[in-house]
Amino acid sequence: MKKTQPETFTLDRIASPVGEVLLVTDAEGAVRAFDFTDYEARMRKLLARHYREVVLNEGRAPEAVRAAIAAYFSGDARALGGLTVKTGGTDFQRSVWAALRTIPAGETWSYGQLANAIGKPSAVRAVGLANGANPVGVIVPCHRVVGANGTLTGYAGGLERKRWLLAHEGAAPRLI
Repeated sequence: MKKTQPETFTLDRIASPVGEVLLVTDAEGAVRAFDFTDYEARMRKLLARHYREVVLNEGRAPEAVRAAIAAYFSGDARALGGLTVKTGGTDFQRSVWAALRTIPAGETWSYGQLANAIGKPSAVRAVGLANGANPVGVIVPCHRVVGANGTLTGYAGGLERKRWLLAHEGAAPRLI
């Protein structure tokens, strides 16, 4: 049996207004994971699910990626849209994550709207699970998904961060 090589990524740590963030990139500069330092164990667990073996080397992400992150947290809610993201996951999960990236900054969708967007209107629960398994938070904006009645629902980075991110992006006040 042939042994596969481990995936080797760079782990950068960047200060943000809502806590230090963890930014994982590959050699080509694609973002593989993004989370908050206080959820590092969760991020590592998600990476382990997506890749057979992962090696994280502390270092700096490419300057263009760091600049987009800085611009986002400085007020440009659309600054992350051009970043390349690569994930593991199932085809279904990747379809949910791709749909998340189409939700405009300043807007929110319900889980039902997200399920409709991927052409699976009865898969609301599965969409919710895929949303929660997103390894690239903020850049793949799972925080823009709210309950059917517009209330804030769970967020892996914490509801206070979700509230802050939505306000930062200019989401409707009734939702935050």
